[in-house]
Parts: sequence; structure tokens; C-alpha cells
Amino acid sequence: MTSSGSSNLETRSLLDEIRSYNKTGGLLDLGHPLLNRVAESFVKAAGIGAAQAVSREAYFITLDSTGFDSSGGVVSDVTGTKKQRLPDFKGETNRKSLEAMVKNTGKESLQWGMAAGMYSGLTYGLREARGAHDWKNSAVAGAITGAALALTSDDTSHEQVVQCAITGAAISAAANMLTGIF
Repeated sequence: MTSSGSSNLETRSLLDEIRSYNKTGGLLDLGHPLLNRVAESFVKAAGIGAAQAVSREAYFITLDSTGFDSSGGVVSDVTGTKKQRLPDFKGETNRKSLEAMVKNTGKESLQWGMAAGMYSGLTYGLREARGAHDWKNSAVAGAITGAALALTSDDTSHEQVVQCAITGAAISAAANMLTGIF
């Protein structure tokens, strides 16, 4: 190997790294496309879930500090029932407040990641098994993911699981059918 070849390897820029990332197809390589897809979906969605949870709590803290009444409870992400935002977030100590926010953010990150990873893995597996990617695959994956997501909430009833499964199936099937239109 010549010295120009080795210097070429040492002088790769960040732009070169980003270009090679786009060519390789993703963030992780776990040895199988299904595992790669599930892991990448989980990581990306968990980050989005954390950002969403923190920004929502910042919004409600701002509302509370300005004197607006938001004591009626917040609609839960999954079940649609009212719940207290952060039961330990009462301003007693900064440590308790921070711990409550971190706990809530972690739970929501896991929920978002689980939903994205499960949906992505199911659609991939169904496409491989059936040989087609259509609204039926999306509906089945959405229903299973919706039911699993409902089971992650507190005090889940049978009706909530069924409702979340139907909602997941309807949303994912509609999104699949509308993909080519827009």
C-alpha cells in the first residue's frame, strides 16, 4: 500500500462519513435486515418519544407558572383517559421533580420505540412471508402494535386493548393506501 493510500484513509472528512452512512443503509448492522430494521426504528422513535415527552412537560410547566388552569388532567397518549401528568411533580424538591420527569420520559421513549420497532418488524416479516406489501400487512401490523401499546398503559381494560387494536389497524391501513396519492 502506498503512502497516498494510507493518507487517504486518515483524511476522511465528516461529509465522507455521512455519505458512507447513507450508502450502507443505516445506523446498525446486526446481521439480518429484520433485526436492523427493528433496532433502527426503535432507536429513532424512542428519541422522538423522549423529545415529545419533555416538550409536553415543559409546556404544562409553563402553563402552570403563568396561572392558566390545567388541573383538569391530561389525556393519556394511549388510552384516552384522564391522568395526572406527573404525580410527583409538585415542586416539593427539584430532585423529585427531575426524577419524575426522567421516569415519565423514559416510559414514553420505550413506548414509542416499542411501537415503531414492533410495527416495522411486523410489516417486514409479513412482506417476506406473503411476498407483497399492501394494506393487509399494514392493518395486521397496526392491530398487533396497537394492542401491545395499549397493554403498556396503567389499568388496561379489554375494551381499551380492542379499541387500540382497531385504531392501529385503521390508521396504518389508511396510511398505506394513501401513500401513493400524495
